[in-house]
Amino acid sequence: MAPESEDVASSAVADAAPGAGVAGKPRVTPEERIAALTDGLHQILEEAVESPSHWQVLLDASATLWRYSGGNVALLTMQMAQRGTEEPTLVAGYKEWERHGRTVLRGEHALWVIAPRTSRVQQVTLPDGTRQRIPVGGQLPPGAADDGKKTVITGWRGQAVFDVSQTEGAPLLVPRSGDGPEVNAAELWRSLEAVAVSHGFDVDVTEAQYGLTSGFTDFSQRRVQVGAWLSPEERTAVLAHELGHVLLHGPDDDVGRLYGSSADHRGLAEVEAESVAYTVLRAHGIDRGPQSATYLAGWADAVIEAENDALAHGAGSKLPGSRADIAKSVLGRVTAASKGILEITNPPGFGGKISAVDANPRINPPASYVGLEQPSGSVDGPVMAGP
Repeated sequence: MAPESEDVASSAVADAAPGAGVAGKPRVTPEERIAALTDGLHQILEEAVESPSHWQVLLDASATLWRYSGGNVALLTMQMAQRGTEEPTLVAGYKEWERHGRTVLRGEHALWVIAPRTSRVQQVTLPDGTRQRIPVGGQLPPGAADDGKKTVITGWRGQAVFDVSQTEGAPLLVPRSGDGPEVNAAELWRSLEAVAVSHGFDVDVTEAQYGLTSGFTDFSQRRVQVGAWLSPEERTAVLAHELGHVLLHGPDDDVGRLYGSSADHRGLAEVEAESVAYTVLRAHGIDRGPQSATYLAGWADAVIEAENDALAHGAGSKLPGSRADIAKSVLGRVTAASKGILEITNPPGFGGKISAVDANPRINPPASYVGLEQPSGSVDGPVMAGP
């Protein structure tokens, strides 16, 4: 028997976040929960710098949960590891699972993510040209022009969610690693090319490559070059890498410029671009681990170098100061860029968030999907899927 509501579920199970309370003990305040989640996130990122293999683990999780922010991907991965269970695959709140015919198993512990508190405000422009926000329905200052309503973030809160492995009920189709259709490099190339075009860049496959490198992004000419001598698979991977530069390292990106200019693609800029490529390709079922190994192995050194550069050149006001903050910044930038690409290339799966159409097994399920629970009489047990 499952709890009756999400609020009841949240209080009836042990909190998965560090420092959180359990039933029968004083419950943590919202402020304490956010502090605990933030501390846990910083600990994860410190570990990722100390042990670079942890960075690849976070990227693997990001490829599965690509609709989530980088910080929440890290928190969900940490909490599932604490449970000693599988990696998170599909995550939703209690009531959302109910809407899809599934209930949280009794005694399951909630996972916690950081969610924004929002408020609707009315924006106005004052006669002197300055802008101001007032409560919706409030009286406009004299002479002010109404610029319309907007949703703004007013703070942060902890939100209880549950992985699909913590639920039971109506059959649900989820992707299973290795069972999907073979990735068509030409088709993925066209999708990635569409991403470049959407950002105002042309893609040029050429033998006259800049510096004889496999790929190069020219911001002045709004052009991405890819070596014509590469195989279709390698061209696709190189284009994904260059898209990381397109989205993250433009001349107007102050943080990206501190991480390494688009001209020389050094340091963290190069690690960021390859991390985007790794995540995007893995979301499409392509494991670039061996090819990305050199880039990703240099992750920790690049973070420490960025930290030292910030201290040496007084860039601390622009660049996050500590290595954990730098790691958090990079993870957030990589996951945001990956999401921007994947929303266009549309890989199989859910991206970690359930939706009404994709979750309905009656609506043309792709061949790469399998039932979480097997039909009655099946000898197979429940199947959890990877990316």
